[in-house]
Amino acid sequence: MSANILTVLTKFYDEYQKNTPQRLKIIDAYLGYIMLTGIVQFVYCALVGTFPFNSFLSGFISCVGSFVLAVCLRVQVNPSNKSQFYNLSPERAFSDFIFARDRKSVV
Repeated sequence: MSANILTVLTKFYDEYQKNTPQRLKIIDAYLGYIMLTGIVQFVYCALVGTFPFNSFLSGFISCVGSFVLAVCLRVQVNPSNKSQFYNLSPERAFSDFIFARDRKSVV
């Protein structure tokens, strides 16, 4: 059973490295960082307590919002979705992401 899982994971990793453009890999690394930050905040809150609950809530919701915006960027920049976003350049998608992320941080 574990040999099959290892084989599947190895094949997935090899296909990911071979077929995924560098831009998407960078966005995926950013998504992993945001997810790790949210997990660390949640574990800290579970272990230490929720005394400044508003601080935990604002930090965790900020991670979720940043993750959603980054996923939207990844969908728009992905070359396989070019037919759905035919009039949207990757530069425009990135500038929309930066604008939305900054607006999220201000509000």
